[in-house]
Order: sequence, then C-alpha cells, then structure tokens
Amino acid sequence: MADYILEIGLEEMPAHLVTSSEKQLVKRVKDFLDAHRLAVQEIKPFSTPRRLAVELSGLAEGSEAISEVKRGPAVDRAKDDEGNWSRAAQGFARGQGTTPEELTEKDGYLWANKEIAGVPAKDILAKIGDEVVEQMTFTTYMKWGNHSFHYIRPIRWLVSLLDEEVVPFSVLDVQAGQTTRGHRFLSTDNVIIASAQAYEKTLNDAFVMVDAKTRKDTIVAQLEQIAKDNKWNLDLQSDMAKDLLEEVNNIVEWPTAFSGQFDEKYLELPKEVLITSMRDHQRFFFVTNEAGDLLPHFLSVRNGNAEDIENVARGNEKVLVARLEDAAFFYKEDQQKSIADYMERVKKLVFHEKIGTVYEHMQRVQGLSAQLAQALGLSDEEQDDLNRAAQIYKFDLMTGMVGEFDELQGVMGEHYAKLFGEKDAVAKAIYEHYLPTSAEGEVAQTKVGAVLAIADKLDSIVTFFAHDMMPSGANDPYGLRRAATGVVRTLEAFDWHFNLLDILLAFEQKNGEVADANLDDVLAFMTDRVRKQALDAGIRKDIVTAGTANVVTGDFVYVADRTKVLANHAKDDNFRDVMEALARVSRLAKKMTVDAPVDPALLVNDQEKALYEATKDLSLADLEAKGAEALYQALVALQAPIAAYFDNTMVNDDDEAIKKNRYAQLNAIKTLIDGLGNTEDIVIK
Repeated sequence: MADYILEIGLEEMPAHLVTSSEKQLVKRVKDFLDAHRLAVQEIKPFSTPRRLAVELSGLAEGSEAISEVKRGPAVDRAKDDEGNWSRAAQGFARGQGTTPEELTEKDGYLWANKEIAGVPAKDILAKIGDEVVEQMTFTTYMKWGNHSFHYIRPIRWLVSLLDEEVVPFSVLDVQAGQTTRGHRFLSTDNVIIASAQAYEKTLNDAFVMVDAKTRKDTIVAQLEQIAKDNKWNLDLQSDMAKDLLEEVNNIVEWPTAFSGQFDEKYLELPKEVLITSMRDHQRFFFVTNEAGDLLPHFLSVRNGNAEDIENVARGNEKVLVARLEDAAFFYKEDQQKSIADYMERVKKLVFHEKIGTVYEHMQRVQGLSAQLAQALGLSDEEQDDLNRAAQIYKFDLMTGMVGEFDELQGVMGEHYAKLFGEKDAVAKAIYEHYLPTSAEGEVAQTKVGAVLAIADKLDSIVTFFAHDMMPSGANDPYGLRRAATGVVRTLEAFDWHFNLLDILLAFEQKNGEVADANLDDVLAFMTDRVRKQALDAGIRKDIVTAGTANVVTGDFVYVADRTKVLANHAKDDNFRDVMEALARVSRLAKKMTVDAPVDPALLVNDQEKALYEATKDLSLADLEAKGAEALYQALVALQAPIAAYFDNTMVNDDDEAIKKNRYAQLNAIKTLIDGLGNTEDIVIK
C-alpha cells in the first residue's frame, strides 16, 4: 500500500467555486481510479483559494490483473468454403491481440480468452494530468500567456508524489514535482513536500490550513470565542450565515478572527442596511444582544496571523464607516421626497427597450393582479391593498439607497412605504413581490404580496415570450425560469387553483401586441418548472412525464399534486394492475372519438353495463375539485370493472351503433384518466 498526493496550484479562485471544484476533483479522481482498476482505501480532498488537492491513502501497488472472455463471430462465419479463416475471424482475433488458431469454439461462436496484466500504480498515475487535471470543467475560465488552454485560473505549480517519489506529468509548461507554495505573505515562495504523508503537516507549517473542514471549524471556534468573551450573540446557523461562512472559508488559507466596532449613531439606520453593509459588502458577521437587537460591533476573519491585528481591525472599521456614511446620507435624502415624486421618475425607467418602461409594466401588473384577486376570492380590503401596492411597488428603485445598495430593493420599498404612511399590508406586498429570490427561497406569506408576486412574474414571462426572448439552453438572461418557478411555488404554498389560461387570454386581449405571446408555449414553459421540481424531489422520471402531461388550463398546483399522488402510490400492490387497465382504455379510446353520451339501451353484456354504472355519476370537474387523490381512488375502483369489460367485450362490434356506443363509453372514461396526466407514459415494472 502507498499514499499519493496530487495538488493543482492556482492563482486565487473565486470563493463560490472552490468547494464545487474540490468535489469535482474527488469525483474525477475516483472515476479515474475505477477506470484503471486501481484500488484505494480513502480519497481525502483539500482546497484553499490557491489550490485543489487530493490525498490517496492505501493505494494498491498496481491495477488488478483480470481475465476477459470476448465473443466473436459465429462458427459458421469463421471459415470460407475452402477452410480458410474468414475476414471476420481474422479481424476479431487481431482486435483481441491473438490469432484465429488460439480462439476457442463454444455454443456456436468463437471466443477469445484475454489476460490483462496489472499495471504499476506509478504508470497509471502518470496519466492523471491528461485524464483528470486537464479534464476539469468550470463555469468561469481564464486564458493566460499565448496558450489556448483555458482553466478556472492560471496553473502555477503541480505536486505529484507517490510516497517520496515524484510521478512526472505536465500541464502546458508546468512540470509536476514536489514543490508547493505556502501562505502568500507568511511563508517562503517554495515549500518542498518530502512525502505524500507529510503533505498536510508541511503546508500547516507554511501557514496553510489546507483541509477546508479543519479551516472552517477553526474559523467557527475563533468567532464563537470572541462573541462569548464579549457576551454577544452570533448567528452562524441561518442559511445566509452559512453562505457567508463558506465564502470566508474559501478566501483564507490561515484564518485569524477579530472584532471591530462602529459608532452607535448608525444603529438608527434600518437593520437591513447595516447587515447588508457588513455581510454582503465586507464579509463581516454581525452580532446582537439577548433581545436580538444589532450591536455596533462586527466580526471578521483575516487571511494571516494575529500580528498587528488591531491595525487590521481599525482599517476594516474605516471601510465599513465609509459605507455607513453613504447609507446615512441616502437614507436622509430619500425621505425628503414622496412616493409620487419617485413614481414620476419610474415613468422614465426602461424595463426593456423592446417592451417599454417599468411604469407600463406596473400598469399591466395592476390589471393582471385585479383579475387574479377576483379569481382567488380576495376580500374587498385585500383587493384595495393589492391595487394600491400595484400602483407604487417599484418606487424604491429610484431611491438613492437602492441605487447604492441594489440588494435592498423591496426591503427599502417596505421600509419607506411605512415611513410615507402606507398601510402595513401594502408595504409588506412591496417587499414580497420579489419573493422567492431563489429556487428554494422563502415565498410570500401574505395573500396580497403573493398575488402581486405572481402577477409581476407572469407579466415578465408573457411579454418576453411575446418578443421571442425565451430562455434557450442554459441561457436565461432575464431570469424567466426563476420567475416561473416562483409562480409555481407561490401557488403551491397557498394551494391556489384557477384557470390560468383564461386569465392570460384576457390579459393578452387587453394588452395587445405587448403581450402577444403563444400561450401554449407559456403553459409548456411553466409546466417544465413543475416537472423540474418533481424530478428534484426524487420522483421517477416516467411518473413525472405522466403527471405533467395533458396540461390544459394551467392549474399547476393540481398538476404538481397529481404527480405526487402517482409517485405516492407507485409502490402499491395494485399499482401495476391499475395502470395497465387505464393505459388499455386510453390506447383503445384513441382509435375512435365519439362525442356523444353513452346510450344505456345499447349496452349488451353485463360487464359493460356494470362499467357504465360504475362511471355514469363520475365527473372530472367534481373529482378534480376534491383533489388528485380523490380522482386516483375513483380510477382505482374502476380497475376490476375495466378488466372484466375487456375479458367479455369486443369493442369493434359488427353492429356500428353498438361499436360507437362502446367507444363513447371508453372516451368518457379516458376523459377521467386524462385528469391524471398520461398514464401510458408510466413504465410498469
């Protein structure tokens, strides 16, 4: 057994790509070892802003020797009429590195027994540059020098050590060796790694904490100790705090935490302004008292040791205070104007050059919001609040604060709306119309805010589609996929069912060319978001395909529900029988469409009469109103009558009237089945 270390030394990588790149390197190395049949006991990853590395512990001396048996051409094709080996036999033998005479006959075929010898680990690892390092992929690339090669950042050094022996390879003009680099400021440029086993300790001595988990644990311990010593409350568990911690961990190699402070007068600013200035702009951690109120202190992490740490703290304080001074200025100035003043400026703000202004967008949203509010049965007060919010909800885009801190759009809208005397419900809707801000983000909590959020996103989707600016491939410059996901998730959160197609048809009729989109394309786009959510939730692909088919009205909550219902019952003992029965009805019903009610007088045998009795009072609209589970159970109850029907009934009867009546019966049942999607897509295992 041996140990091996691979290190890719780089210029500083973007913090948000370090962790994902580390994971990718581990996977590629694992796949590389599997492909070469080289056994390893453990793969340990390392990463800092300047390096990606893996340590392979318990590495086998070489790949496993194996025997392979390959089947060749049939014996009757192996020789010609004169008994000479055919081209097929010769070609097969040549491909297996043997001769036709060494092939064996079995079961009517020629077979080659091939022994593949093991390869020394060193020889295999010499390929790791070509097959792993150069094959890494990233979302951000750089090109350097005169090289055509692209990578996340320029490669500056490579380490490749099998125990104490260098395993040579190169990437461009960088030769792999045993020389790495320590901390940029606390260590000498070049550090020699004596052996693979000494890698982590050697770098630690050079002020590089190369294990990302150890480094993060150190940061957490240091931050918590400072907070404890000062009796401050420090949040490291929220999603945003975890994201900040991850980012900070990926910009330092030798962390040293410290605290700073600012004047209490800045606490008069909205807490969101303070938190944004500290967390988003400076990567500082804020602290609170027992009551949860912000304190005029912050915590940060230096990429270095504790030497002159007080000077570092003072420097960071000056940078933060400069931002807070700007914020205080804008906060004061913004309050000198009114919402009406800001709305006059919004009228000139371009939404998109092909679509119009933000104000025109808001006017469309106001009308669409009113339609949605009526469809969803909002109270008169809620409709009034929604109407007011729709009139002003983008005003904060023209404030100085949002101009300086664009992350606060909506947040400052809510805060300023309250200062200017708007109702709390109106102010809250101004903030909530942006939600959710990510695929997994929080959705609006109030009805008024939720409707405004849906209307705002729907207008964007429809108007951009109308101007042929739909997402293509991975390209989505206007965030329409995120908007569609936000609509679906908000509808699901409130369990809102309505005919979206009718609402969008009315919307297009009112807004003419601006909203002249193909609504079938819009519904398909929205349905694809439901599909992605279901797949992300782990639902089988065939069930997702079935559940998201036959979307007619755009009730996406129902589409999502029926997909979940199918998934929930997929392991039921009777699921296979039920799906087979439903699929059989659907396939046969498509052969003839009879748009007429079933005539009981034309029912001949007991089985078709029994099926008629079981279905005559079933209404798709009624069942859908009760939920997808109710429809599913109603169809489950039809499995036995359907099976009996097909066992005793010839649908294509010689009597044309009886035949059409039977197709009318199947068509009626298919209408119910289509309410679950397309059950024919479900793979019966």
